[in-house]
Amino acid sequence: MAKKIQLVCMFFLLFSKVACAQLNSSDLLYKTILEKDSLLFSVGFNNCDITQFENLLSDKLIFLHDKNGVSNKQQFLKDLENGLCKNPGVRQVKRILEKGSTKIYPLYKDGIIYGAVQDGTHLFYDNTENTPGVAKFSNIWELENGKWKLAISLSYDHQSYSGDIMPSSFDNDTEIENWLKRNNIKTLGLGIIEGGKLKQVKVYGELKERTAAPYNTVFNVASLAKTITAMVTLKLVSLGKWKLDEPIFHYWTDPDVKNDPRHKKLTTRMVLSHQTGFPNWRYLNTENKLSFEFEPGTKYQYSGEGFEYLRKAIEIKFKKSLEQLAKELVFERLDINDTSYLWNDENYSSRFASGHDATGKLYSNAKNQTVNAADDLHTTIADYGTFLVSILNGESLNKEVYQEMIKPQVKTKKNKYFGLGLELYDLGNSEYAISHGGSDNGTQCLTFLLPKTNQGILIFTNSDVGYKLYNELLVHYLGEKGKKLIDIENNE
Repeated sequence: MAKKIQLVCMFFLLFSKVACAQLNSSDLLYKTILEKDSLLFSVGFNNCDITQFENLLSDKLIFLHDKNGVSNKQQFLKDLENGLCKNPGVRQVKRILEKGSTKIYPLYKDGIIYGAVQDGTHLFYDNTENTPGVAKFSNIWELENGKWKLAISLSYDHQSYSGDIMPSSFDNDTEIENWLKRNNIKTLGLGIIEGGKLKQVKVYGELKERTAAPYNTVFNVASLAKTITAMVTLKLVSLGKWKLDEPIFHYWTDPDVKNDPRHKKLTTRMVLSHQTGFPNWRYLNTENKLSFEFEPGTKYQYSGEGFEYLRKAIEIKFKKSLEQLAKELVFERLDINDTSYLWNDENYSSRFASGHDATGKLYSNAKNQTVNAADDLHTTIADYGTFLVSILNGESLNKEVYQEMIKPQVKTKKNKYFGLGLELYDLGNSEYAISHGGSDNGTQCLTFLLPKTNQGILIFTNSDVGYKLYNELLVHYLGEKGKKLIDIENNE
């Protein structure tokens, strides 16, 4: 019986392709089928939402797999629930389309469309594998009582994959907007760097209900402030006005550690590579006091306090605020006009992407009136993308200081290091990535630069769960290198 079904289905598919012309990607039916595919897999399969999956399957579904045989709807859902979705936290499998592989053909009866054939290549990868699997598929979608349902599905030619993973859903702005809604993320800012230039700036979603987020949406990018602070400092070093290895106590000593002799060992190099021995923030300590947790310069521990310590020393020496120094040394030189450590109510209020928690509940905005060298930077995709391009092209620093910035100063995990103010990922074959992220209540942001290929990406979100978008975006825009970055980050 199974062989007969396979023969009938294959004949039906082949005949359909011959009889009907392939649709253009701008065709409404093409977009409709891709939207249903996205709902079926991006929501249903990738998140083990069995109900979503069930709603899109025809009751007469026939599923044919070249290794697992033939299933009907009941058996297919049972296998899914008791297999891949039984313990998704242990083995989270995701399916994405290979970009450019999708072909869609309409099916007619008496001159009226009643269905569509969808051909393509899809990839499956999980958190236990370094190499995804790839297979071809052919799906027949049919209109049943005005609703599109998957009636027949064939998955075949399964093998390991060696190319770039590129989900086609990112070609369509509407699909991305729907993707944000499904993940409960209000706003996404995306910047794409190619050939050493900021080639794309896109902002999706809403600032509030029925108010679309504009091109120049302002985001709080949290710890991405540290990269600006690091660049200001390294610019001073390039100009010969500041020294990487001079003890900071010559200019500033925090009262909390003045009686601890270890404060005299602190240098700018230790601050920018997170080797001060300080906690992230002093409020995490008893009595809200700053203290050393280990000998400075001996190991890595991420610390915002270190950057604030450095800020106070620099401001004392140069008798200027960090905000003013950033304007003079970075922002004005790069024609950056929408970036500040400080809240500007007149400039930001109407286009600020306010933060939300995982349920979509609004946080109150941190309208900071004092500079924090490590947190709460306000910027746009265009501004911060311009800043990152200057780093990628080595425009702001002399050669010696630039090489110090991108040299691994301390190892943080396998194939991952901190340079000076930036994280470094060893991709193998003498290739590396430069990165920093920002994470706080209501904001999840990430940046990557690939110096060898002059590529980069900026991802800004205004949600506690914005990180849910990272993997798909990295793999889509950076291909195999994006997958390597994910593998490094997932390794303990």
